[in-house]
Amino acid sequence: MMIMSHSAVWPVIPAIILAPLLPGVINRIKAFLSGRRGAPWLQPYFDLWKLMHKGAVYSRTTTWVFRAGPLVSLGAVVMAAMITPMGNAPSVVSFPCDFILLAYLLGLGRFFTIIAALDTGSSFEGMGSSREAYFSALAEPALLLALTAVARQTGSNSLSGMYQVLSTSTWALTSPGILLVFIAMFIVFLAENARIPVDDPTTHLELTMIHEVMVLDHGGFDFACITYGAVLKMWILGQLLIGIIVPVNVGSVWVNQIIFTAVLLAGLGISVALIEFSMARLRLLRVPQLLVAAGIFSVLAFILELR
Repeated sequence: MMIMSHSAVWPVIPAIILAPLLPGVINRIKAFLSGRRGAPWLQPYFDLWKLMHKGAVYSRTTTWVFRAGPLVSLGAVVMAAMITPMGNAPSVVSFPCDFILLAYLLGLGRFFTIIAALDTGSSFEGMGSSREAYFSALAEPALLLALTAVARQTGSNSLSGMYQVLSTSTWALTSPGILLVFIAMFIVFLAENARIPVDDPTTHLELTMIHEVMVLDHGGFDFACITYGAVLKMWILGQLLIGIIVPVNVGSVWVNQIIFTAVLLAGLGISVALIEFSMARLRLLRVPQLLVAAGIFSVLAFILELR
């Protein structure tokens, strides 16, 4: 039975407002580690504001698919945000096995980004689309298996139920299984958000890009939708990740959410920045091996929960 809580709308608000701040934190920390001053913390907001005030240019060879792609992708990610809990705070919409819908909504957004790229007829964008489809085909099963293992551990098959049950005692009782889930989901987080070591969001070499090469022909408001959808997706997957590693519950809902948001921005931002500062991007042939490893970790976690 679907449950829609109007009182639970407010956990979505930090995701909508603060999502662009997460890449700003990552970029600022990377610049600090590199000895540079770096861009302002709020640079992603400035970029979005600038893009929203620019016009878009459409090739005569593209169809309605090219124009619909950014809007459908953003809409799918916003719907995914509504079924994602923020720590132990329930999501706006909750129902049994909603984590499957979450994976499909993220997949729907990716699908429209891919077909919009293919609609341009560009060989470069076709190359990026094939890479995105291939890697996501390996990442999605790992994510679903990891969430299935959490469902088995918590005895709930909805995302809100899972994250409300998670606590520090979960780590004490099933630390190997929950640790494997965390590792698998962290790899999926890096892959789905096109971060190092899977992809480099700052690269300008078309032959080595994955996500960015698919959106080269988008501009103006369309590119703003794509950019905002990407940072909102990063925030959603960050919520799922931090909810497992730091199950905050100090008795007050507001304090829980403040701590959770701070950990998400600072903890996840520092972790991703350290990884991107300390290592280079993997060869493309190694990326599938990394994602298969994430799937294996998820399977092992599920097997441990079956004992």
